[in-house]
Amino acid sequence: MAKNSFRGSKFRRNTEANHEPEFSCSLQELGSLMALRGEEAITRIHESFGDVSGLCVRLRTSPVDGLDGNPEDIAKRKEEFGQNVIPPKKPKTFLQLVWEALQDATLIILEVAAIISLGLSFYSPPVEKQSECSNTSLGGVEEEGETETGWIESAAILLSVVCVVLVTAFNDWSKEKQFRGLQSRIEQEQKFTVVRGGQVVQIKVSEIVVGDIAQIKYGDLLPADGILIQGNDLKIDESSQTGESDHVKKSLDKDPMLLSGTHVMEGSGKMLVTAVGVNSQTGIIFALIGSREKKDGANVEMQPLKEDGEPEKKKKKLPKKEKSVLQGKLTKLAVQIGKAGLFMSTLTVVILINRFLIDTFWIQGLPWTAECVPMYVQLLVKFFIIGVTVLVVAVPEGLPLAVTISLAYSVKKMMKDNNLVRHLDACETMGNATAICSDKTGTLTMNRMTVVQVYFAGQLYKKVPEPDLIPAKILDLLTLGIGVNCAYTTKIMPPERDGGLSRQVGNKTECALLGFSLDLHRDYQAIRNEIPEEKLFKVYTFNSVRKSMSTVLKNSDGSYRMFSKGASEILLKKCCKIMTASGEAKFFKPKDRDELVKKVIEPMASEGLRTICLAYREFPATEGEPDWDNEAEILAGLICIAVVGIEDPVRPEVPEAIRKCQHAGITVRMVTGDNINTARAIATKCGILHPGDDFLCLEGKEFNRRIRNELGEIEQERIDKIWPKLRVLARSSPTDKHTLVKGIIDSTVLEQRQVVAVTGDGTNDGPALKKADVGFAMGIAGTDVAKEASDIILTDDNFTSIVKAVMWGRNVYDSISKFLQFQLTVNVVAVTVAFTGACIIQDSPLKAVQMLWVNLIMDTFASLALATEPPTEALLLRNPYGRKKPLISRTMMKNILGHAIYQMTVIFTLLFVGERLLDIDSGRNAPLHSPPSEHFTIVFNTFVLMQIFNELNARKIHGERNVFEGVFNNPIFCSIILGTLVVQVLIVQLGGKPFSCASLTIEQWLWCVVLGVGSLLWGQLVSSIPTSWLKFLKTAGHGTQQEEIPEEELEEMKDQDEIDHAEMELRRGQVLWCRGLNRIQTQVWLKNERPQSGDTRVSQLHSQLYESP
Repeated sequence: MAKNSFRGSKFRRNTEANHEPEFSCSLQELGSLMALRGEEAITRIHESFGDVSGLCVRLRTSPVDGLDGNPEDIAKRKEEFGQNVIPPKKPKTFLQLVWEALQDATLIILEVAAIISLGLSFYSPPVEKQSECSNTSLGGVEEEGETETGWIESAAILLSVVCVVLVTAFNDWSKEKQFRGLQSRIEQEQKFTVVRGGQVVQIKVSEIVVGDIAQIKYGDLLPADGILIQGNDLKIDESSQTGESDHVKKSLDKDPMLLSGTHVMEGSGKMLVTAVGVNSQTGIIFALIGSREKKDGANVEMQPLKEDGEPEKKKKKLPKKEKSVLQGKLTKLAVQIGKAGLFMSTLTVVILINRFLIDTFWIQGLPWTAECVPMYVQLLVKFFIIGVTVLVVAVPEGLPLAVTISLAYSVKKMMKDNNLVRHLDACETMGNATAICSDKTGTLTMNRMTVVQVYFAGQLYKKVPEPDLIPAKILDLLTLGIGVNCAYTTKIMPPERDGGLSRQVGNKTECALLGFSLDLHRDYQAIRNEIPEEKLFKVYTFNSVRKSMSTVLKNSDGSYRMFSKGASEILLKKCCKIMTASGEAKFFKPKDRDELVKKVIEPMASEGLRTICLAYREFPATEGEPDWDNEAEILAGLICIAVVGIEDPVRPEVPEAIRKCQHAGITVRMVTGDNINTARAIATKCGILHPGDDFLCLEGKEFNRRIRNELGEIEQERIDKIWPKLRVLARSSPTDKHTLVKGIIDSTVLEQRQVVAVTGDGTNDGPALKKADVGFAMGIAGTDVAKEASDIILTDDNFTSIVKAVMWGRNVYDSISKFLQFQLTVNVVAVTVAFTGACIIQDSPLKAVQMLWVNLIMDTFASLALATEPPTEALLLRNPYGRKKPLISRTMMKNILGHAIYQMTVIFTLLFVGERLLDIDSGRNAPLHSPPSEHFTIVFNTFVLMQIFNELNARKIHGERNVFEGVFNNPIFCSIILGTLVVQVLIVQLGGKPFSCASLTIEQWLWCVVLGVGSLLWGQLVSSIPTSWLKFLKTAGHGTQQEEIPEEELEEMKDQDEIDHAEMELRRGQVLWCRGLNRIQTQVWLKNERPQSGDTRVSQLHSQLYESP
């Protein structure tokens, strides 16, 4: 087989060419070349450039040394061929967000009513007719000069609406800004390996330019278009571009074209970058989508297409991944409360109008006169405004705002805890996690590997021996095999500071072997310099099927030598000989292998060591050219050189983190590709297994045997017998991991549906990460494919960071519950007071502007204060809530009703007998534009102060007595409480007519404060009543379960992989006033535009690329 690479010596760059004024290859030429595939592309390369070397010359680069890195040259390339950046979709402007906030139905009604009222306030009927119109129960004769101030209340309502709109728009703007910042950080952290000036360096993806020589390897997401110049067993997943699910083998003689946005599934190689940014295939499709979005917004339903372009048949109904469960519950609750509020507000207006008509035209017997019509309209508008203010207070638009703030705040703080959240829903889902399937290497262990035991020549060494103890031939084979049969991107670097440990770059197992070579005083780099990567004849790269890696070298006499390394018990089965102390190979029989496993490998594994076998094979020239594609034949008849035991110590903080998980009701399972004895030893050290536990440790083969029937099909019933007791799955493939995750999620053995979190780092972990409720990718060791499939990236690859994510997830649930407890108390009291006041005294004790202020307190400020409570360790002392748990527990319902009773008692006492108790004038039955009364100001002030103190009560939702515990740990809460108090003092003392407030005396203020503080004392009394006594209390805030969704709705969602509960409830409710629940914008065209023939790659690619938050 011909070597799959170009020899660098023939294509040394002409250095002088770097300073030519123009490139001899245009952007259009490269663009037309990259549009071709396979034989067509190879033909075009030969016709236009001679070969890839000719293209390198015309782009003024070298396939060996790459670009020289000259800043002027890089800048010129960016100018000529573009930057590797695809401009993001333009964000909404603040004015657009203001306009969206203005679409709120209740605000529109309030604006219209206020404008009508404002217009009518400037009209005054003739003096002689005024007395005839003002004998109504709602209007005594107005004092002189009051008519002139009648417009102030209407203007204040409009001003309040402006404030609410600006606050809502600002929240939406800051939310979008935060998401863009998050996306920007993810993009900035992406780096890629290129060759510049003969050195292998990592640069930001955005810094890659046309002419760069990029090193590609297993797991990479290609950041630009390019042409292969050297490849080892390279296979690419091009489904994102072409829709073809089969992996495409890339080689120089058949298909060298590599496309941006595709995934390297196997092998490694080098490519010449030929198109970047908007000129790459990904960029072209982005531009296409952008132009179509601008061109038209046609609402055409798009059928999913199969790979052959035919519409897909109706799918079998399968369980779907659910997201936004918390937001779904909140939206459903908001819709229900909104409907109740609409009913109450309508009833309020109807009662007010009927009372007015009966009192004016029947009881008083006043005639209908044209001059009085404006007065009557003014009164009707006032009734309407009262009704709308009841609706404003009743509608809990703060619910979606609260969950947005809580999630956004949590995401920001989780960054500091090494959790980079890509999908916002993952944060809330982690609060319900019941199972974590974790990798071993790097997550539970330190991922700093070192060879600590070695077996060769019939002798086991418990520590690395001195080189003079190793036979010369074995030493030469060992060091040569390690040097060439480890990825050339893996290396040992000097420590960053004196006295520190050397830095391991690349695959950590290979780093351990390279370190072993250095311990034997042999320089692996000298071997690599002698045999550069271009001279490697063939490489069988590691994958989950082979569990090994092999590299073939061609000798000068035409013979070949192959070095292999891999899992010891797998590779030893392929060995027929073993090296002896004399340096000769002797036959290695099955009984010898069994003895070696028993005496060497099992003892190493029981100490938690990873065992790796190092072997080689000679292919004599006399036997002719082997069939390199017949792997079964090639990877057989090996000669064992040595077996090494690699130590990867357990992270010291992991056992405590796992203990916390177990206390929190979360089962931790280890899923690893390692030997079962090694896995069991590590699981015991971590605390996943304890001596005497009746739990299962299975190997992948045994796991598959147990879960499959006679036909080889997986049966859920069989999985259900295994997974509850399974704690360790060893020698597992990524398929096994996916099967386990799917089996646990789909299981109905337990009453509560399991919520599974999974960690993964490899390309093939993608399906399991996608299937899991929350997928964690490793930020350090993880491949680009794994990161893209994940919901959260662990920036430190540490299991303890997962525990932090659980704490934050649970904290989100508790924060929302705290806010709900507070808001629903305000809702119940405010609506009841407004309704009762309207029915009895034909006026609301709380005016429209005051209601808007209360609305601002309980929506925006309270959601900010209560949704930003930091998590505590106490959150890990209880079991997960579960997806079916209602948002409002019976304890919370007790608190809501208990505090509502206290507040209503105080308000109604002040309203109906307050003037006598406090020796002030009554504010009841005041004329239409009469000045504010002390009476109603005290009612308003007391109401607000009770809410402020009740906000402290709302901090505890499980019946705890100490409501002040940890209050100073949340500076936002303290600031909002203090700020609200200050603003309330200013409103009461200086608000005057616009806020319908009269300034109060010190004594009146003290009475208001005492009644407000009474909420705290009353809270202690409510906490003392056992919830078990109150059997009549019901829970609230149940979400819609997947099995409860009507068939027609499931039919609508048949083409979606996930059920978005928030969108479903919002669509079902069709309630306009649930503002603030604007989901992150996703691409419009993809959902609305039916792709034309040949556009399959467009829809495939962008469904993937736009999946990030």
